[in-house]
Order: sequence, then structure tokens, then C-alpha cells
Amino acid sequence: MRIKKILAMAASTVLCGAMFVGCGASGSSSNNEAKQPDSSSKAEPANDNGNSSGSLIKVGIINNDPNESGYRTANVNDLKATFTKENGFDASFAYSLKNEEQINYAQKFIQDEVDYLLLSAADTAGWDSVLKDAKDAGVRVILFDRTIDADESLYDASIVSDMDKEGEQAVEWLKDQDLKAYDIIHLQGVMGTAAQKGRSGALDKTAKELGWNIVTQQTAEWNAEKAQQIVQSAIDAGNKFNVIYAENDDMAKGAVAALDRANISHGVDKDVVVIGFDCNKWALEELKKGNWNYDGQCNPFQSSYIKDIIDKLEKGETLPEKKIIMDEKGFDAKTITDADVEQYGI
Repeated sequence: MRIKKILAMAASTVLCGAMFVGCGASGSSSNNEAKQPDSSSKAEPANDNGNSSGSLIKVGIINNDPNESGYRTANVNDLKATFTKENGFDASFAYSLKNEEQINYAQKFIQDEVDYLLLSAADTAGWDSVLKDAKDAGVRVILFDRTIDADESLYDASIVSDMDKEGEQAVEWLKDQDLKAYDIIHLQGVMGTAAQKGRSGALDKTAKELGWNIVTQQTAEWNAEKAQQIVQSAIDAGNKFNVIYAENDDMAKGAVAALDRANISHGVDKDVVVIGFDCNKWALEELKKGNWNYDGQCNPFQSSYIKDIIDKLEKGETLPEKKIIMDEKGFDAKTITDADVEQYGI
């Protein structure tokens, strides 16, 4: 695979050279800015890991900002713990919440002749061209955490959450509460992401079918402070609501801060039902206390699945399946246990 990739890259060097000028990261630490790629190891002889060349497997990992949420921090740390020199990898990491910046990183990793490109896309669209470049260069592509809208021939495997199912489980739970009225503040994640589309889609569909009232529907971009501002604005405007549907735990936390400031009760048998996603341990503790009502799991621990796929591909084995869906649960404040908090909290 690597000889083929070197020949392909040599043939495209002149064409690609101009493309990469000016594609560096901003280096900003802001949640909404790209971060510089960093290398977790240098190329050194590796232990026997199925790589016939005896060198480290070169991996470029593109992810969303580690500070985006507790889920993302856990996801990033999981990947960093697995893709190390000791495990046979020369891994470089790049982070951004912006699709175009992630695409620039992907182009740079292809130019750097990585063996594998691991991708958690900021947006589902726009990946066809760069993934075709990766395929032409002999770079194997593995998706993790999020799906993309691209032909399956452009990537080798995907390890993802079923975001549609996460939303459907939460909305079905909400439906089963049989509330007298459904007046909902809907706090959306970053628009266009697989998580936002799946969790929003389920609520939009059911609200339309059953006549639920969406009081306000705005993106808070996974951010607690922005979520607090949106809910505070709804309170200040005198809007009537009895459900907070927040597409991650941090936004639910921000929403609750606004409710507390206005002395509005929330949680089990209180005025406002609170729904979050991701199952941060602190969020499950809020559930256990009865301050929240429901939390949908999104499993961040995907690196062992990815490593297993790479091991198989390095040995020339055929993958048993192209798409691996993470098994995930939803938790109700009335039934969650201490064991659930310890086992599933991230």
C-alpha cells in the first residue's frame, strides 16, 4: 500500500504544491478556531504490530475542538491514549469546528503521506473531493464519531453513533411522559453536524406529527453560556415553556442555570422537563438527584475499534463490516442507579 501511495503522491506533487500554501492553522485556543496539528510521536522502529515495513504506522487524526464539550474531551483523550509510539503509531492531531479548516488539514495530511486518515467531520457535506485525493494517494480513511454524506467507496470503515436513534429514543421517552402540553425550548448543536441533524430531526418530525409547540429553536453550538443566554431571553420575553430539549449536556447545564436564576423549578415532578445528551458523569449525577429528567448516551470511546480495524487492514484481512454502530442507552431520572453513573458517566 505504501509503495503505491508514494508513486501516487510523486505524480501529484506539482499539482498539490500550490494548494497547500496558506493552509496552516491559526493556532488560536478559541473553541471556534482551528488548532495547530500536533505530533504525538516521531518515526522510530516499532514493535511487531502487523506492519511489514517495521516502521511506525503514520496516522493523521482530524477531530473537533477538545474543548467543545466533556464528550469531546473524553473522545480526544481516548484517541491520544491509543495512537502512541508505544502502540506502533506516528500520530498527528488536528482540531477545528469548521469544516473548511478540517478539509485543509486533510489535504495537508495527504501531502505528508500518512497511511491512515481518521476523521470526525465538523459537517456532513463537502468531503468527496479530498477523500478522492486520499484514495488516489493510497491513504486509507476511517470515519469515527460522525457520519458524512459521501460515497462509501471513499472510506474503508466508520465507527459511529446512531445519532438518529439517539434522537428517536429521547423523543419517544418525552412522548411517553404524556404531558398536558408540550411547549419546548430546543437548543441545537453546531448546525450541519451529524449529532445536530439526528437529534433535531427526531424532535422536528414528532413535533410536527403531534402538534407540539416549539417555543424557540436556536443553535447554542454545544456551549453552556450561549444556551443560558437563549433560555434567559425566552424567560425575559415571557414565553411559556415546560420542556428543555438540549442536544448536549453542556447546553442543558446552561439552560438550567437560566432556570435557577429565574427561580423556575426543573427535573422530576417539577415545572420544566430537562433533556440532555452525552452522559457526562456530572450530568448523570444531576439526573440521579432528580434535577434533570433524561440523558441520552453518546459513546466517546472509539479508539480500540479503530485500532482493531487498522490491525486487520495492515494484515491484509477483509473487514467483516464497513460500519460499526456504537451501542448506546438512554437514562431516566426515575430509574437511573449509582452503578449506571459509575459505568456510563464520562
